[in-house]
Amino acid sequence: MKNKIAIISEHASPLATLGGVDSGGQNVYVAELSKYLSLSGNDLDIYTRWEDASLPKVINWMHGIRVIHIEAGPKGVIAKEDLLPFMDQFRENMLSFIRNGKIMYSLIHANFWMSGLVAAQLKEILSIPFVITFHALGQVRLLHQGDNDRFPAERVTIEADIIRKADQIIAECPQDKEDLMKLYGTPSFKITTIPCGFSSKDFYPIDKILARKLLHLSHDETIILQLGRIVPRKGIDNVIRSMVKLKNSKSRLLIVGGEFDESDVLSNPEIRRLHELANELGVASKTNFIGRKNRDLLKFYYSAADIFVTTPWYEPFGITPLESMACGTPVIGSNVGGIKYSVLNGETGLLVPPNDPEALAQSIDRLVADKQLLALMSKNCIKRVNSEFSWTNIARQADQLFQRIILSNKHTSNLFPANSKTKTQAA
Repeated sequence: MKNKIAIISEHASPLATLGGVDSGGQNVYVAELSKYLSLSGNDLDIYTRWEDASLPKVINWMHGIRVIHIEAGPKGVIAKEDLLPFMDQFRENMLSFIRNGKIMYSLIHANFWMSGLVAAQLKEILSIPFVITFHALGQVRLLHQGDNDRFPAERVTIEADIIRKADQIIAECPQDKEDLMKLYGTPSFKITTIPCGFSSKDFYPIDKILARKLLHLSHDETIILQLGRIVPRKGIDNVIRSMVKLKNSKSRLLIVGGEFDESDVLSNPEIRRLHELANELGVASKTNFIGRKNRDLLKFYYSAADIFVTTPWYEPFGITPLESMACGTPVIGSNVGGIKYSVLNGETGLLVPPNDPEALAQSIDRLVADKQLLALMSKNCIKRVNSEFSWTNIARQADQLFQRIILSNKHTSNLFPANSKTKTQAA
């Protein structure tokens, strides 16, 4: 059944370059889920904040998908922690666009809490049901970041209100569902668990020798890869510290990500900190900061690596482990959040405590020393992601959820038709 769906992702545009402070998994999630939902016959409008003045207001991005830029504050990059004051403007300009275009949406899918705030308000005004994927929860962030959390204090209260008003909440993994229930008192019937996915068009195994040749990497070194956003909570310093403790003297760490290319990589304060740490520990010669790379190159880095490492303090889901496994590279990851769900310990990789470089080094040494186990894990990785985490599979689950809510809303509307006077006043 063809439906018109509004996707709100206030700070994470599907058009954004990945690897920056505010560009990562949510951008990929919104882009890829939208692509596959459109293949099911849905028409989608993705609403995101207009931060690049050179872009037009409306972009016909792909068949059945428009990206609509909404003015909310100045047209420029603003950290997501500072966006809340502009959400009223976002709502009003989005509402004007909908009314001027006489658009009838069957459903809104909000991504992140500020998008959820807008969706909840639009539901009250336009009677459109909404689903939310939080991608991260304020209570969890506070537990790990404490006073370093720059989000407004009212975030948690707003999240609780969104949960009450939402028709359904998408949890990205069992830990996410547990956090919603324990920390926010969300009833289980209001939560549907649907994980993130990976694109088989973008990520697939490439011969390791060929990948290393293309990237000008040594064929006889053990390559350890860290790839993703360069922010403190990702625990990249933990990976650098583990390098000191490795028994394998031929190990090299590649760190891919950031807002800048390799030539300007030290413009990033966090990368400067990590670079200084590598110098202090005496592993700078074995640590390469690669900088930002286009998405079409990432499969070569994953395939060139012997092991992909990701040890964040916490992780709502984490798409990079899926991408690595899709390329046949086993993952050593923190035993937290979505990573402990996507990575099967002992089968597709190993799980370690966060902030424990000794445990990480021991796990790296274990896999490097057991080529047979590494090869078996590689096969398991490819099998697992293709059977469980393809975007086709994920989008089908999301589409089924959306259809259920849309049909339920139509049924309720027929049973209790809205008062015409009230509708007119709301408009």
